[in-house]
Amino acid sequence: MKVFLKLILVISVITQFTISCQGETKQKSEITIGLQTYSFRTMDDQSPLAILNYIKQTGIKNVELMGNHAEPFAGAPVSSMSDPAKLAILIKQYRKEALTPEEQLIADEVAAEREQYNLDVEEWRKNVDYKKFEELRRLYNEAGINIYAFKPRVFGKENSDDAIRYGMRAAKALGASHVTLEHPEDDEHTARLGKIAEEEGMLVGYHGHEQQTPTLWDTALSQSEANRLNLDFGHYIAAENQNPLEIIKNKHEKIVSMHLKDRKKKSNGGDNLMWGQGETPIKEVLQLIRDNGYDFPVTIELEYDIPEGSNAVEEVKNCIAYVQSVL
Repeated sequence: MKVFLKLILVISVITQFTISCQGETKQKSEITIGLQTYSFRTMDDQSPLAILNYIKQTGIKNVELMGNHAEPFAGAPVSSMSDPAKLAILIKQYRKEALTPEEQLIADEVAAEREQYNLDVEEWRKNVDYKKFEELRRLYNEAGINIYAFKPRVFGKENSDDAIRYGMRAAKALGASHVTLEHPEDDEHTARLGKIAEEEGMLVGYHGHEQQTPTLWDTALSQSEANRLNLDFGHYIAAENQNPLEIIKNKHEKIVSMHLKDRKKKSNGGDNLMWGQGETPIKEVLQLIRDNGYDFPVTIELEYDIPEGSNAVEEVKNCIAYVQSVL
């Protein structure tokens, strides 16, 4: 009888460690592990169906989908900025890193292409067929994959209300519960987005980088029930916030999804590293979410440099394996 009881106890403990990225039956203490498709930015083929194939290879069952990984399927003009070499330069610009003269020439070319591309996309949106987004959703669902968030580039201060509504309606057609964007740090704009989101039946998850503090989202949260957090815990650690787990304990009901990566603190260089080598307390945060039954997705975002001989698909698998090892 004692042996039998011990066996039951072991089975019970194992059950509590179930992770949905592998598609197991949902349990009370399950953590939903998802993936930001930005993680595949270094792969040669950035077309929507190629992205879906990469996801299938990783075994992930939940995703936050980038706009450029869905919109071409619905007939949007394809941006040359999806070229990995050009994208790398854009990322350097975003990070305010110095460009070589050759890179600056490419950056100028990309700027001109982007201006024309934005005009072409604006024209396409006027007659967008949302049924194509629904069709893409079906392809994901047939593969057992859920799209929980959508991140198109239409939620900026410069975008029209119609463009913002398009992004939210496309998200709804994809089956997403929320859209994500970088926190604009503009109270008027977060109020505007919150109002439109309420009208469209959508939630807005504001993403953050090293500007994240425990109070960054407070004004937006007070403006609208639709305004929420898309917390990035790796960047939050890099920003050297004290008692970092407290923001999750205090604001978990307002978190719609949380990005996860392993970074060092700014004072130690701030590097993005392979999981387990940085200063992000990945084990502690995952166990906190599991033990308290918080139900928001934890989104793997692959940001460290791909090792020679590997690729983004394999590195995502390594991140998943790390998650499994700490749970």
